[in-house]
Amino acid sequence: MGIELLTAVLLGCILIFFALGAQVGLALGGIAMLVGYATWGEGIFNVIPTTIESTYFSFILLAIPLYIYMGQLLTKSGIGDAMFNFSQMLIGRVRGSLAISVIGVCSMIGAMVGIIGAGIMTSGSIALKPMLERGYNKQLALGVIMAGGGLGILIPPSIPMIMFAASTQNSIGRMFLGAMIPALLTVAALITYVIISCKLNPERAPLDHELDQQPALTPKQKFITARDGMFAMLLIVAVLGSIITGIATPTESGAIGVVGAILLAIMFKRFKVRMFVEAGLQTGILVSVAMWIIFGASIFSNFHLLMGVQSMIASFTASLDLPPIMIIIMFQLIMLLLGFIIDEFIIVLMCAPLFTPIAVSLGYDPIWFGVLMIINILIAVQTPPYGFALFYLKGIAPKGITMGEIYRSVTPFVLLNLCVLILCMVFPEIILWLPNKVMN
Repeated sequence: MGIELLTAVLLGCILIFFALGAQVGLALGGIAMLVGYATWGEGIFNVIPTTIESTYFSFILLAIPLYIYMGQLLTKSGIGDAMFNFSQMLIGRVRGSLAISVIGVCSMIGAMVGIIGAGIMTSGSIALKPMLERGYNKQLALGVIMAGGGLGILIPPSIPMIMFAASTQNSIGRMFLGAMIPALLTVAALITYVIISCKLNPERAPLDHELDQQPALTPKQKFITARDGMFAMLLIVAVLGSIITGIATPTESGAIGVVGAILLAIMFKRFKVRMFVEAGLQTGILVSVAMWIIFGASIFSNFHLLMGVQSMIASFTASLDLPPIMIIIMFQLIMLLLGFIIDEFIIVLMCAPLFTPIAVSLGYDPIWFGVLMIINILIAVQTPPYGFALFYLKGIAPKGITMGEIYRSVTPFVLLNLCVLILCMVFPEIILWLPNKVMN
């Protein structure tokens, strides 16, 4: 079976299995094994132990459960809420202040969790109800939850970035630094949109008259709110800083984050055994799901690579005789389409080993291409009608919210993310300046 026909068979089987609702990791691994057995025979099963060794014994991937656990501890202890309250206190009572606060804090919460689905669901459970109760437009409320919670994969420490660096043998520190300016640009663009849209249409974000009827915070309450919020943000900065400065590896910084989250909970008298256990159980569930997806996707990717798909793609792109930037744009379109049917883990694991070597051979920096991939995934999984993240948002939305309303709510934010992606493609220094400056 030729590699072209094999690729068509594999992709066709994936679409059928996903349409039937099969578990993602099992579907990918099972398809690879079935097709591999039909083409290679029993020798295909040798891929399983080598994949287990390269996947589950990777020191870099050990960071994934640690970052997820840190995020769960901060959210379960209520320190995540403190970040939200602190941000709201700083911005004050201006039109759209709650939406602005949600974008900033949900981005940080998403960064703590490190994956889009958990970021959106965690952010939505904290911030969506207060926005709707205070009279915010439903589409604006849903849109900022999606935009803020999903942005966590672009703000270090990001699990997809770790997976990209691990699968392409690139520096995680450079990846984290490269994503910082695009992340700040995106946050600034989202906040600017909220301010302008609320100014043009004040009904989208009425002033919080209800807050005026509540007693003002006492100096002690303000101090507690500021203390908890600032320390939570400083913990994230410390985790990221330990990687960038070379003090700790990504895995070690994850352990620092977990210990720091526990110490903060104890220090602020928020630590409870039940909270500790719940955070651990939730982390176990998320990590188990993630590891099965990583395992299945890795088997699929390894089998496809062994069959020569990388050479096929290289030959195909060379035969097109297109300028290098057009090849990069073609890769972006492919990943955008994949985001309609699969989540960010699988896109990274399937596309990074295939596309990155070709991008490097065309003369592009792998860190630049990797950050573009992360921004693209952020757009892809939020794009109607089948973006994966849309269904996460539907899962936490109140009854009565239709998919049509969700589609309309995310559209302007997706377009803003697309503008950032285009800017980073046209001006690579947006991504490369900071890692080159800091890490030479």
